[in-house]
Amino acid sequence: MKSYVDIRRDLHRIPELGFKEYKTQAYLLDYLKSIATEYMEIKTWKTGIFVRIAGKSPTKTIGYRADIDALPITEDTGYDFTSTHEGLMHACGHDLHMTIALGIVTELAEERIDDDVVFLFQPAEEGPGGALPMIQSKEFEAWKPDMIVGLHIAPEYSVGTIATKEGLLFANTSELFIDLKGKGGHAAFPHHANDMVVAASYLVMQLQSIVARNVDPLDSAVITIGKITGGTVQNVIAETARLEGTIRTLSVTSMKKVKERIEAVVKGIEASFQCEAVIDYGAMYHQVYNNEVLTREFMEYVEASEMNLIECKEAMTGEDFGYMIKDIPGFMFWLGVDSDYGLHHAKLMPSEGAIEKAISFLVTYMRWKGNK
Repeated sequence: MKSYVDIRRDLHRIPELGFKEYKTQAYLLDYLKSIATEYMEIKTWKTGIFVRIAGKSPTKTIGYRADIDALPITEDTGYDFTSTHEGLMHACGHDLHMTIALGIVTELAEERIDDDVVFLFQPAEEGPGGALPMIQSKEFEAWKPDMIVGLHIAPEYSVGTIATKEGLLFANTSELFIDLKGKGGHAAFPHHANDMVVAASYLVMQLQSIVARNVDPLDSAVITIGKITGGTVQNVIAETARLEGTIRTLSVTSMKKVKERIEAVVKGIEASFQCEAVIDYGAMYHQVYNNEVLTREFMEYVEASEMNLIECKEAMTGEDFGYMIKDIPGFMFWLGVDSDYGLHHAKLMPSEGAIEKAISFLVTYMRWKGNK
């Protein structure tokens, strides 16, 4: 059987975007079928997978989630196992997430615990969002867990470190797309046109005033415009422009307020520049709010283990795992992987030494939790 490092490298070579994880799903299924026992059931859902290991005398079902998709980033790691899919990369550590989950499945399939365990290999975390439709599926309803756990790699923490906190861990997030349409024309006759490059420039600056002047200073919010496109050639006044960005808030109330202000500002741009604007919020992710009781119990377990515990602050990171723990008790934690480059970076190189440590720790935790 391949080592877990080899499995991680295999998965790293075949990054795929959300709901297009066909090779990834096939790889995971081949592995899972190779270790299947009479107590193990496997179901597919779109490009995702459910795995259930029946317990010896179950009183509850423990859920574990691993996301499986990648990002549209051109890899620059220099690995000899670099991505074979041009323009795509596992730049958020989902290759490690999957590998660790496979390791836990392997151990628990060989030596069952008392409780049932359900693993969710979830597609489309990076977009357009796979968690919400996955938990709305009939497959999930049939195997709905009583609690659920997930992890995310953290480049800034050393291997052997687990960081988490009770309550809010990750922010509410929303994509933001704004399309502007005016009247194009010759660059020499600006008075006959409505320039959408200028309109977009004004809009970007006005959007930056929303957080500064409309959000409680004791709260936190971010509006980032990461991409602007407009026009066709240097001597033609742009008829269209598009802004692409993201919104992050630490409260649901602030998210609503920020969107209301965005819509008001955009209406002002429409009036000022005599143009039309369309707003699309794209994928929206619910905040990751850790169950206080389960998280505190987990943190105490970590403190008694060989892992190093850090009680971290909340982050403006987005994660659709928030939908899974909105109505099901659960928690997420950061796993240290000691990389010089951060998440979503073309040079992200997490330490593979974190894989075995995470598997060993989580198997022990699951056995402790599932045999209580």
